[in-house]
Amino acid sequence: MLFLLFQIGRDRYGLEASQIVEVVPLVILKKIPQAPPGVAGIFNYHGTVVPVIDLSELAGGQPSALRHSTRLVLVNYPIDAEQQHVLGLIVEMATETIHLGMAAFNDVGVDVHEAPFLGPVAKDGRGLIQRIEVKDLLSDDLRDRLFQPTEEHASGAH
Repeated sequence: MLFLLFQIGRDRYGLEASQIVEVVPLVILKKIPQAPPGVAGIFNYHGTVVPVIDLSELAGGQPSALRHSTRLVLVNYPIDAEQQHVLGLIVEMATETIHLGMAAFNDVGVDVHEAPFLGPVAKDGRGLIQRIEVKDLLSDDLRDRLFQPTEEHASGAH
């Protein structure tokens, strides 16, 4: 499987490429007043309002640095068994990909309840790579707050 690699601090992480919709340069986000930590804002992506999470802030408590290699990665986030929504992720040092089999990943051995999105780890010649579990990025409460049904969808109209 192909993974997009990026960094949080000095540590490397990977997102499974099949979950990625697009990787784009950072855009100016509309800030959300009183947003929970890690919620960077929202932006318009082809007519759809997309919430954006700063993975550095979510995982490490520090906002992502504004570098040339800092990117906005759009992923398909599963709302439920039948629905997905595009979710933006700000990531640093998104400059390379790597092919790894799922068997290359092993459990960390430490369960971090505050960060269930931190998955198993694999290693390569440069060290460890921790997999990000997209489906576990948001708590149920945060998911419901970010992806409130529109009146159009709530009434069944399309």
